[in-house]
Amino acid sequence: MKPDAKAHTAPVVPVAPSRGRLRPLGLDEVRITGGFWAGRREVNATATLDHCREWVDRVGWTANFTAPVEARRGREFADSDIYKLLEAMTWAGVGFDPVTETIAAAQEPDGYLNTHFGRPGQQPRYSDLEWGHELYCYGHLIQAGVAQIRTRGEDALAKIARRAADHVCAAFGPGGIEGVCGHPEIETALVELARATGEQRYLDQAALFVDRRGRGTLADGEFGRAYYQDDIPIRQATVLRGHAVRALYLAAGAVDVAVETGDEQLLAAVVRQWEATVARRTYLTGGMGSHHRDESFGDDFVLPPDRAYSETCAAVASVMLSWRLLLATGEPRFADLAERTLFNVVATSPAEDGRSFFYANTLHRRRRGTVPAPDAESPRAESGLRAPWFAVSCCPTNVARTLALLPTYLATTDDGGVQLHQYADAEISVGAVGLSVRTDYPSGGTVTVRVTRAPDHPWTLSLRVPSWTAGAEVALVDTDGTRRAVTPGTATVTRVFRPGDEIRLELPVAPRWIVPDPRVDAVRGTVAVQRGPLVYCAESVDLPDGRDVDAVRVDPAAEPVDGPDGTVVAPGELAESPTRAWPYQPLDRAGVPIAEERGIALVPYNSWANRGPSTMRVWLPTTPR
Repeated sequence: MKPDAKAHTAPVVPVAPSRGRLRPLGLDEVRITGGFWAGRREVNATATLDHCREWVDRVGWTANFTAPVEARRGREFADSDIYKLLEAMTWAGVGFDPVTETIAAAQEPDGYLNTHFGRPGQQPRYSDLEWGHELYCYGHLIQAGVAQIRTRGEDALAKIARRAADHVCAAFGPGGIEGVCGHPEIETALVELARATGEQRYLDQAALFVDRRGRGTLADGEFGRAYYQDDIPIRQATVLRGHAVRALYLAAGAVDVAVETGDEQLLAAVVRQWEATVARRTYLTGGMGSHHRDESFGDDFVLPPDRAYSETCAAVASVMLSWRLLLATGEPRFADLAERTLFNVVATSPAEDGRSFFYANTLHRRRRGTVPAPDAESPRAESGLRAPWFAVSCCPTNVARTLALLPTYLATTDDGGVQLHQYADAEISVGAVGLSVRTDYPSGGTVTVRVTRAPDHPWTLSLRVPSWTAGAEVALVDTDGTRRAVTPGTATVTRVFRPGDEIRLELPVAPRWIVPDPRVDAVRGTVAVQRGPLVYCAESVDLPDGRDVDAVRVDPAAEPVDGPDGTVVAPGELAESPTRAWPYQPLDRAGVPIAEERGIALVPYNSWANRGPSTMRVWLPTTPR
């Protein structure tokens, strides 16, 4: 903003770059007050956080910090879920101090902290960098510490995090262990701690980890070094590959390092990888990762809907990466992907009550799932229904922290004005500018921004025009009723604003057909429906007589239309597939199955499986022509 904007040296944000095109606004500057995301955040605050706290206690992960070695429970990375929950509760303004005291007591004098390694009867420290996750756990601890610094000052948790970071610098710095962690995460955490504290050594260590990656310091295991991005230096890579969460966390850390060090080559390399990944390795929902066996990206255009892994944590990591690239470049395409991923993967994972979750997010469920036990960990990541907890339960706590800090993704500022990137009812206050945003988005497409406070000189209000509006009419309406057409990208208004002025963005959220790139073999010849940013799906609970969604055929020659209660009705039919001894027929004898013509009710993908066991599909076969 202009010089009369207030100084803001300690923003209440998870990411606070010292340079870049845009500056993020903090939880003290943006409040979500209503609508879709306010409801999700309310459930997160009143149900999910307590649910996660109860489960980490129930399965013994909290007790690991005081339990004897033989009583330790959970996987080698269980500590990280305690730290992610601490971070979520910190952003949400909820105290977790007794656990912090327990963690502090478990920390070694030199700053080392891990419940799975280093004690008598356990493997030595850093003896399994490929799979041990020690540095990964530090990363989440440090991010929790940064959250405390930004919200409460350098209290107990922040001191634990700094001691751990100092230990990492001593152990892995110049002259120390020449290695990296099999699961990236420490990189972005160290950069953010450097930003929060001003300590250069944390940034230097993060840069060292980024430069070491891809040089074969990790063992060549079952999935190859590409699994943990140790096959190619990051500046030489052309696409994200290997384990999806690892790849996205590493890319986010590389952007942080690039921004703080002014390394344009490194930033350009990550942008190049992001572009290739979005163009060839990303699902319609924004989900990433098509391999179940190794939770990894597939090859280009290998995006089978029924085998979509699309891990919730990968979605969180994708949003983290897109946000950092948006701050660095100011380009709205990064906010476009963040929006798609937030609405169609992050919002899909938790149930309506916030107490069960999807780990993987398939786009086609062929069989009705079974209801998971309410009092037991689910051993399976792929499930027909959301589970209350998992043996590997990284996703619930990741969703919790993302929803807790979601307001920080809505808007930014720069020397010229204020930019809106995600749309929700909100109150925004930055320097001399106050804004009130009212919208029924994503069910409706009208976004009204009312100026409540303004300086007496010209400044620019910018609004993202989503890429999904391409080819449709989008209007920006000024206070005096003046309308102008705008296209995907950024719409701006620059002038002296007065309190009471209103700018209205009118987005066309009518349902439309989406066709896949023909190189995506798994869905060639099918179509999907998107309405605004929301992807829709057919679910068997909406079909008559216990029919499954594989009977659905839609007719793309006619347009889908809005139905009742947020549904979309697609023109189509229910096909009767004949019973045959052999499933393949000559074209001239294949015949047309008997069909029942009807409108096919579709629901937002993020709502599926909230009504009990069902089959579901996003990509829909079309009627014979």
